[in-house]
Amino acid sequence: MVDVVSLLSVALLIGGVVGTVVPLLPGGTLSLAGLFLYWWHSGFTEPGVLALLVLSALALLAIVAELVGGAIAARAGGASWQTTAIAAIAGILLMIVTGPIGLLAGLFGTVFVLEFVRDGAFDRSVRSASYATVGILASTAVQVLLTASVLFGFAVAVVLF
Repeated sequence: MVDVVSLLSVALLIGGVVGTVVPLLPGGTLSLAGLFLYWWHSGFTEPGVLALLVLSALALLAIVAELVGGAIAARAGGASWQTTAIAAIAGILLMIVTGPIGLLAGLFGTVFVLEFVRDGAFDRSVRSASYATVGILASTAVQVLLTASVLFGFAVAVVLF
């Protein structure tokens, strides 16, 4: 029979994957919580220490990708740190009001406008805004892969070993 804590652990791990594509849900953090809840509930025996370390590292990478993926891409496209910070705030605020489309449009628009005001180069502004927007999408894809790997690795470690 499956107990409530085990079900909650698996629900958190599944929520981790879902959380990477649903705004304002911390996917990597949910995955980490589910992993450690199950480990604690098993008396610190399942999954094994090696599996726990590897899966924790994957969840932590997902958290890092969530926090800095877009900023790294914006910087790679030539945006300033100030532009990146303002665009992140504007994107989050617009996402709350209009959802994921608001995040992408707000991020692109903010980076474009601030970079255009900063140096007046249309092409560089479009490039920086494009990098930032693609960076957010790529960061989400990386987070999905990492949290799905945590879920799959957990299932393998607990069921097979």
